[in-house]
Amino acid sequence: MKRLLLAFTLLPWLALAALEEVHPGVFVSRGTCNTYVLKEGDAALLIDPGEAGVLEELTSIGVQRVEQILLTGHHRELLQGLHRFDRSLTQVAAPKEEQELFEHPTAFRQWHPRLGDRFSVHGSSYVRPPAQPVPVDRWLSDGDFVEWRGRRLHCLGTPGHSPGGLSYVLDDLVFVGGVMHDGARMTNWFDTEWDYGFGKGLDALTASVGKLIDLQPRLAFPARGPVIRQATEQLTTYRQKLIHFRPDYLRGYPVEKLSKRGPHPATRPTPARYIVQVTPHLYMFGPEMAGKNFAILIADSGHALLLDCGLFPKLVLERILGDMRQHLGLKQIDACWISHAHGDHFTLFPALQDHGVKFWTMDTIADKCENPRYYDYPAMIGAYNAGFEQAKIDRILKAGEVIEWEGYQLHVDWMPGQTEFGNALWMMLDGHKVVFTGDNLFGDPSDPAQNGHECVNARNSAILEEGYLVAANYLQKLQPDIIVGAHGVLMTEPKAFIDRYHAWALRAIDRYKDLLPGPNYEYGYDPYWVSAYPYRVDLTRNDSQTVQVTVRNFRERSQQHRIELRLPPGLEAEPRVLEGSVAAKSRQTYPVKLTVKDRSALPAGVRIAPFDIRLDQDHVGELFDFLLMTREPEETSAAGKPR
Repeated sequence: MKRLLLAFTLLPWLALAALEEVHPGVFVSRGTCNTYVLKEGDAALLIDPGEAGVLEELTSIGVQRVEQILLTGHHRELLQGLHRFDRSLTQVAAPKEEQELFEHPTAFRQWHPRLGDRFSVHGSSYVRPPAQPVPVDRWLSDGDFVEWRGRRLHCLGTPGHSPGGLSYVLDDLVFVGGVMHDGARMTNWFDTEWDYGFGKGLDALTASVGKLIDLQPRLAFPARGPVIRQATEQLTTYRQKLIHFRPDYLRGYPVEKLSKRGPHPATRPTPARYIVQVTPHLYMFGPEMAGKNFAILIADSGHALLLDCGLFPKLVLERILGDMRQHLGLKQIDACWISHAHGDHFTLFPALQDHGVKFWTMDTIADKCENPRYYDYPAMIGAYNAGFEQAKIDRILKAGEVIEWEGYQLHVDWMPGQTEFGNALWMMLDGHKVVFTGDNLFGDPSDPAQNGHECVNARNSAILEEGYLVAANYLQKLQPDIIVGAHGVLMTEPKAFIDRYHAWALRAIDRYKDLLPGPNYEYGYDPYWVSAYPYRVDLTRNDSQTVQVTVRNFRERSQQHRIELRLPPGLEAEPRVLEGSVAAKSRQTYPVKLTVKDRSALPAGVRIAPFDIRLDQDHVGELFDFLLMTREPEETSAAGKPR
């Protein structure tokens, strides 16, 4: 009786569905992904084994052995149960284009991320390799064929959802992996986000969908969700959605011209090299330094406040400061305000410290400057090879705080957009309401074709309702006369521009809702709805550390979860499994104590620790992870840092 009660207690986490025949001779098992079974006699070929729950179901259709497994891509949830198969009997084939992700997975999770890391968005990886290398018997490329018991499957390269994904074509059927979800929708967004808002992954996906349309398939079998019926019609609709989505995804200003623009008509040159005057007390870089970060407010006393400072050499800074002392009355820079967490806005941190400059920013930003490797976000300061890995903030500000400085009232407000971790600073200055907005919007307000939005990037923790829409509402309420963006962008007479920015934010939200499955698109947009702090856990010198695991609920109702930490041998977690609920529209954080029990059993270097996630009754698998280091790597880079 107790066992029976236990079974009923665990029902939400059990795989209750049996194999379903979705086409004569084709069955599906639904787990961390859809596992497709091609049956011939008592043998089977599988496409994407997922967590391998199919092993308990095969006997129900008379299958005694699995002879082949085909993988559509490298994503962990497609293959996390592969180790359960007898590899002396089962041959595994996978995309050749993703071979290194299978063989060297930890090479794509860096302890010291850099902007140029492969398969990353400014240092934040967009691939999801397995925690351990996966042995593969055969590598498949576009155009190859797989022969199995009289059936011939054609391999079709369909990158976009993953960098080298394959689809498998059998007559008028196609197994598409994560390329599309039923309803002409994406499986998720974050797997197609390959760069910083330039659409590389999106364009690859659109091209792959076009290749599939050319085949005129009748049925498509996706990695998640129902079978896609009327597949050619759905693929055609899907491609049109992707094409129509693209203009609102790409930046809302001509980014290629940002560094080539001429002098702004509202500025005038000064005797200081590269410096132009905006108002009697406000100066910034002119067009010769377009794209760099430097704006400065010089009070009548000669004391100054910098608004971001980065992306140019220290020698140039020294020359500029000398010129401003000689020609513009500069005596002392009191502080540098940092607009947001991205490192390119304070690469001159050490040089400014040498001049006695203090650093200010908002509380939600400070820790990203001081402990950037604790996060899996793009463009953290360490990624810039700036000569330092973290920046100590001298004054931590609160949203709504007003600073009295040299007769000015400086208003600090939370302003997300490009990233959740941004703030705005505004003041009345020389008869104008001036607001400094960081990277949240750029462009020329006089051009009605521009709406100003900057890069859309989910890895910036940038859900649109909590980001760009908040920024647009903020600016509509503030009604500034002048917007000073980062990277030397000046925007005057911005009212209509702000309205277009607001309209774009609403439209972009609708675009994502139309593209992503389910009533809460955020689960397919946000790559951090289960996350760890710190993201990189260093246990090389300590035997224990507490990690905070946060679970997010985007729904209007409470949600249940079961999250298991998948750790390397020699390491224990207390608790190892997190079961609970999160209230509607909220977050819940759980402390987990990691303890080294057997250091000799632990592998050296960076290890990937996935979260195996169940959300309500949906086993979504090892979508997210954090990094561990318990022993120094056996090899180091030339700089002596583990890679």
